[in-house]
Amino acid sequence: VRSRRQRQMCIRDRKIALLAFTTLLLVACASQNIGPNVNGNGYMADGYDVTEYFNNNATEGFDRYSTTYNGAKYKFVNQNNLDKFKANPEKYEPQYNGYCAYAVGAQNKKISINPESYEIRDGKLYLFYDNIFADTKKKWDEEGPEQLQSKADENWKTLKNN
Repeated sequence: VRSRRQRQMCIRDRKIALLAFTTLLLVACASQNIGPNVNGNGYMADGYDVTEYFNNNATEGFDRYSTTYNGAKYKFVNQNNLDKFKANPEKYEPQYNGYCAYAVGAQNKKISINPESYEIRDGKLYLFYDNIFADTKKKWDEEGPEQLQSKADENWKTLKNN
């Protein structure tokens, strides 16, 4: 038979555990989609070589040629591309932390991408969502890339922190 003090301690311990769990859950939920759009292994653009997009190639990189920049890992097809990225990462880093440019502009949302759907515009890399049901690169082109890019830039100012 528990004493009154033991019951109170048990209730207090349960409250502390519940508070800790709730805090952990809130932190986990709040951290969703804040930061770069990386795959399950932490790679930007699903591990595709971001420097190769500027050569009009969507090519997956190799683990042996990798680096980390701004909270994301990047893979490259060779040492030369890795060195180019390290010398000027801002040039190659995808816009909007690697989220779909169309979704950021048209919907003010962070949506994952298909690494083979991209555009180089004004010297910057834009990635897009593309599957059998939706081709956002096509929508981007049809709806006006200049206006969507401007809207995405504006949306990103607040969306990047959500």
